[in-house]
This record gives sequence, structure tokens and C-alpha cells, in this order.
Amino acid sequence: MVGRDPGAEQKFKEISNAYEVLSDDEKRSLYDKYGEAGLKGAGMGMGDFSNPFDLFESLFEGMGGMGGMGMGGSSSRNRAVDGQDKYYSLVLNFKEAVFGVEKEIEITRLESCGTCNGSGAKPGTTASKCTTCGGQGQVISSARTPLGVFQQVMTCSSCGGMGEISTPCNTCSGDGRVRKTKRISLKVPAGVDSGSRLRVRSEGNAGRRGGSPGDLFVVIQVILDPVLKRDDTNILYTCKVSYMDAILGMTIKVPTVDGMVDLKIPAGTQPNTTLVMAKRGVPVLNKSNMRGDQLVCVQVEIPKQLSSEERKLIEELSDLSKGKTASSRR
Repeated sequence: MVGRDPGAEQKFKEISNAYEVLSDDEKRSLYDKYGEAGLKGAGMGMGDFSNPFDLFESLFEGMGGMGGMGMGGSSSRNRAVDGQDKYYSLVLNFKEAVFGVEKEIEITRLESCGTCNGSGAKPGTTASKCTTCGGQGQVISSARTPLGVFQQVMTCSSCGGMGEISTPCNTCSGDGRVRKTKRISLKVPAGVDSGSRLRVRSEGNAGRRGGSPGDLFVVIQVILDPVLKRDDTNILYTCKVSYMDAILGMTIKVPTVDGMVDLKIPAGTQPNTTLVMAKRGVPVLNKSNMRGDQLVCVQVEIPKQLSSEERKLIEELSDLSKGKTASSRR
């Protein structure tokens, strides 16, 4: 609530000026060097407050920041507090991430206390009205400012907003929750990758005073495969063939996530040619019937040294190739 004050308008102007100083680097620099005189020289005055920080402090002192400017607050008595979310890091190998897997994980979380049924009060005891807040769960603080009297409603620190004081439960020390370990069966879908997050609802920390439990977020980390590289839903692989096999063509065995698969190298394959093995890649997340491809880059190995017999054959092949080229030009 804001009270009427004859000088409120003038004080508001002073606050605006002070804010302008704090938010303007040039004017703040003038104040730091020359004080109020420097600001007056620049055409700005701030009434009785020579320090803009003093003006703001006098306005908001004891108000808990700008959030308490007469805005009030809703009653927090017996208000339910939702539990916090839990995070768990799960490490998978390459194939587990590609095809999905079922895992059993163990987490430690806050669960409702069985001794007091989550109330936080010692069984058999009777709660009494909080004398600090009179059972309201809230206290009101007032502060006089240049704009009038401001009131702020705050949660009672004595009873935590409950409005009553009770003997704390020996098991949970009055929190209403205890830390326990639980094993959870988790189904990881096909196609997850490092950084993927799985959400398991209501498996986080328990709430207080009837609040809803938080969720469990499982963050995936995938161990890299030494041979197969992943690129979104595609898998990349590099194979090496001899120059003779590249010329003549052949069939080789290629590792895939499905095991070893035959791949035909066409005759005349050029170095760094990419061959596509359709639907040998990673399933699309949440669409396991759709898969990417495996892309195979073919590297042709050229020998650095030749035996005399190999050199002779290569020279004969070269002469033959030159003869064909000359014949085709006639």
C-alpha cells in the first residue's frame, strides 16, 4: 500500500534522476570524479541526496528489494511446496545408444517420511499456534519512504509459514522427508545420443506439505566407437583398398552396427569415393522404423615401392593404356 505524501512527486523526480545517474556510464563517471557538483555542471540535480546510492538505499532499506514495494503477498500458510527435480548421468556404449536398451539405475532422493506421514511433526504431539504471526503464517513489515509508507508481507520465519509450531519428528528432523535409495527400471529408446535427456515423471524429490514430487531427468553420455563415427542418423566409416582392387572391383566385408556386411566396390572406383549402405545407420529417435545410412569413404592405397616384376607389369600396362589412347585419337 502506498500512502499519500505531499512531497511524493518531488521525491519521485529525485529517484528518477538518481536512476539516470546509475544507468548512464558518462554521468556516473562524472559523479565518481567530481561528486554532485559534476552532475550539476551537467544540468542535473538530485535534491537533498548527493549520492544516488544513498537515495536508493533510503527508499528500499528493509524492503527486501524492489519486489516488496507495497506489492503485498499471498498467504503461505500450509502452502504446498513441490519437490525438486533430480538429475542422473547414464553412460551407454555405442550400440546401446543406437538400438536402445533397458537399464536399471539406482538413485538417492528425498521421500515422504513414513514416521510422521510427511507432516514433519512428532507423532502423538499437538501443534500450538505460532506466537510470532498469531497463526497467520505471515508477518507484515512497514517502511517509510519518500513516496510514503510501504508494506511488505513476508513468510513467518518462526513457523515457516505454517502458522503453528510443532515438535519436530525424530526421523526427519521436522522436514517431512527422508533420504532414501531406489532402483528404477528405465527404457532407453533407440537413437539417443550424448546430451539426450529422458524424463521420468514424479521420480524426483518428494514435495512438502502435500506438494507434488519432482521429476527425474536422465542425461545420456555415449562412449565413442573406435571405428564407426556417428553423424546425426548416419554412420561414417572409412575403408582402404589396393589400387588393383579399385581398378578391378571387388567385394569386401564392412563393419556396421548390424555386424559385418558385404560391400561391393565397383570396378574403377576413384579415391575418396563415398558408397552408401542404405538403412545401416541410426534409427530416428521415436521413429525406430526409420533409419539413416552408413556412408563408406573408399581410400585407394598406392604402393610407395614396387618390385622389379611389379614395375615391369605396370610399365607394360601403361604402354598398353597409351597405345589405346593414341588409337582412339586417329
